[in-house]
Amino acid sequence: MHIQKTYSPIDGSLYVEREQANNTQIQEAILLASDAQQAWKNVSLAERQALCTKAVEAFTANKDQIAEELCWQMGRPIRYAAGEVASFAERAQYMISIAEEGLAPIQTFEKSGFIRYISQDPVGVVFVIAPWNYPLHTPINAIIPALLAGNTVILKHSSQTPLCAERIYDAFNAAGLPEGVFQYLHMSHESTETLIQRPEIAAVAFTGSVSGGVQVEQAAAGRFIKVGLELGGKDPAYIRQDADVAYAVETTVDGAFFNSGQSCCGIERIYVHEAIFDEFLTQYVSLTKEYKLGRSDDPETTLGPLVKPSAATFVREQIAEAVKQGASAHVDPSSFKLDEAGTPYMAPQVLSDVDHSMRIMTEESFGPVVGIMKVGSDEEAVRLMNDSEFGLSASIFSADIDRAVELGKQIETGTFFVNRCDFLDPELAWTGVKNTGRGCTLSSKGFDGFTQLKSFHIKTL
Repeated sequence: MHIQKTYSPIDGSLYVEREQANNTQIQEAILLASDAQQAWKNVSLAERQALCTKAVEAFTANKDQIAEELCWQMGRPIRYAAGEVASFAERAQYMISIAEEGLAPIQTFEKSGFIRYISQDPVGVVFVIAPWNYPLHTPINAIIPALLAGNTVILKHSSQTPLCAERIYDAFNAAGLPEGVFQYLHMSHESTETLIQRPEIAAVAFTGSVSGGVQVEQAAAGRFIKVGLELGGKDPAYIRQDADVAYAVETTVDGAFFNSGQSCCGIERIYVHEAIFDEFLTQYVSLTKEYKLGRSDDPETTLGPLVKPSAATFVREQIAEAVKQGASAHVDPSSFKLDEAGTPYMAPQVLSDVDHSMRIMTEESFGPVVGIMKVGSDEEAVRLMNDSEFGLSASIFSADIDRAVELGKQIETGTFFVNRCDFLDPELAWTGVKNTGRGCTLSSKGFDGFTQLKSFHIKTL
């Protein structure tokens, strides 16, 4: 028997203990999901939509408990925790609303004597592997479209946020979803890899690190199944000379430090035109210093701890190395209460005099730090924005929308923003390029990873 333990970043206390599934339990879950899918795929889309809607309603009705548990499991400040419950509902409801259109047969041009169309059929059993940093709205991006398409789902959540899996299951159970259609398993990494290799698994949706994505791909190698990967990010913003400086500062400070910087689409590097660099940097540092670092369960806290002490240590090492290489640090950590080496509590940091020889500008930090670099032209900014192994999102702040869009076409990224950052619109495809992964969720394209095409070519006699 293997016990999975979750320690809260708030105070290091043991918050949740769960027994990991053994081989027999995993086998039972797989067979149950496979059997249930045979019936579920024949349930009408309207009924699937109704059941998913009821599940979302049941989930949001429990938002206070879920928010508190989220706060304690991964350190989201309590003042923001309920917001993820709301985004969970927004994404789910949008995908439910477009399911009829997104899953409709694809019609061909009329041809005399023939009926031709392409159906979008379920793949079978979908395995969703969810992360801890946004443990509610990330898995729902895959769960809802997979279920609507007629698949059954097995969810494996991060060991840091096991209660999120249980609360999602509780909501679907309360909605009356048939047994076996949605299940969760607390599992080890080894069991997770073994499950991916099972013949019943037809698709995998993974959100996590690049190294984790490599392991998923290796486990699925040779099976020819659908594998969706949302991996790392080192997302850039460019502040053009004509930008509204105050607005750009406010937006990118939030984009860098929300969730303590633990966001794959958070802003980690900023390029500012030299004509406004000093003004931007001064305002940026000033606003950063207004954050209140504290316990996540304190309603006054705006910057909570990182998920683990080791995560904060990693970011501190990146900063120290950059400073040794010549970067300038603009925030005194000692001015923030609780900031202390060896703990997950870490003050936000702003670095200037940075360049791409430093890890802080090229390696994912996943913490409350941002590097701000002076550039002399649009061309230099685009070149630096593209100088990355990642490509999830990128932002340009400018009063000239046409010029910003022209530059956006040159940037290697999955989502391009103008005068916005760190945001996910469920009506648009959420995707990435390079080491950020492949596949997409949300939008009408969000069903593609959970369906297989079948062509019907009928000659009428």
